[in-house]
Amino acid sequence: MKYNQWAKFAPYGRWDLRFATAPYPNRWPLMRTEDVSKYDTSWDEDDEDAWDKIYQKWKKRDWETWLKTNLSFPFAVTREEDDRDFRPDYNGDEPFTLGHMFNIEGIEIQDEIYGIIVRAKEGRQIGHVPLCDLEVASKEDENYWPVREYVVWFANR
Repeated sequence: MKYNQWAKFAPYGRWDLRFATAPYPNRWPLMRTEDVSKYDTSWDEDDEDAWDKIYQKWKKRDWETWLKTNLSFPFAVTREEDDRDFRPDYNGDEPFTLGHMFNIEGIEIQDEIYGIIVRAKEGRQIGHVPLCDLEVASKEDENYWPVREYVVWFANR
């Protein structure tokens, strides 16, 4: 399939986030050796033994290195948490805020308070967002479970 046949554009010439891999025609979903459908999600389904086992593994993990190895950039996310939504002057129109969908382009730094900070792009705006506030837009995306593991670990650390 030729690049132009499957590249989708949103209004105003921006990439449609549902097709976040469109600029990279050689990157197909689920290219990793393990199949995402075979990932053991029992820890995320109220299995306490599986939870205890994976949490011990997470406590030893160097998250920044592990995420750089296991994530494929760019990928689409939605912001599910935002400490700014409690402010009285919050209106939600700013980029990268609660409920917004945008692309993650890379890992920037690791912060003691906010954890892993990622570089984000929403339209023409570029900013930095804590990874712990995000959820990958599609459960079929190869980045869904690595990000989910980090978010759950961060919330329980």
